[in-house]
Amino acid sequence: MRTIGLVVLWMTLNSSFGIMWGYAFVEGVWRLSNILFYSFLLLSFIGLLYVLYQIWRHPIGIKVE
Repeated sequence: MRTIGLVVLWMTLNSSFGIMWGYAFVEGVWRLSNILFYSFLLLSFIGLLYVLYQIWRHPIGIKVE
């Protein structure tokens, strides 16, 4: 549940900034807002992968017999 929640939050933030507010669309020339958006997208994706790795590397404690 934690993984799904984090991924949905990450996708919601990036789609809000990128698509709804127009920062993801390059219209002829790269603006500072486009560069900042894609930098945030890349850095936040790397951070998301790191957090997911930290979550998944520990077993959840369910014993299967």
